[in-house]
Amino acid sequence: MTKLTVVSTIMRVVVGILFLAHGISKLQMGLGNVEGWFSSIGIPGGLAYAVAGLELAGGILLIAGLFTRYVSALFVIMLIGAVFMVKLSAGLLGSNEMAGYELDLILIVASLYLVVAERSPLSADHAFFKI
Repeated sequence: MTKLTVVSTIMRVVVGILFLAHGISKLQMGLGNVEGWFSSIGIPGGLAYAVAGLELAGGILLIAGLFTRYVSALFVIMLIGAVFMVKLSAGLLGSNEMAGYELDLILIVASLYLVVAERSPLSADHAFFKI
């Protein structure tokens, strides 16, 4: 096993944990509240459920290393939407009212890496699909 394999696996698991944590946070806030916040900033409220579902299920799938490329691609799309629809006006580092998009940028880059990286032998993708 190479150093690159180990680091890629660690990156995949950490990114998965971060998305899972964000999904859990939305559940703890109450999806109705998240839906209301989405609506208040001009985003269709029902999208809150899709985002929370993607963060929860996608985080778990990344931790396991299952469908890594597809999940990571969905995260890239979701994060680009978040930056342009919500966070761009707050700036890179944010303001007193809202966080900036610095975390989103690093998650986009990490997710893009996971889209194009070789499949790790330490993943469910490798175990199930022998890729």
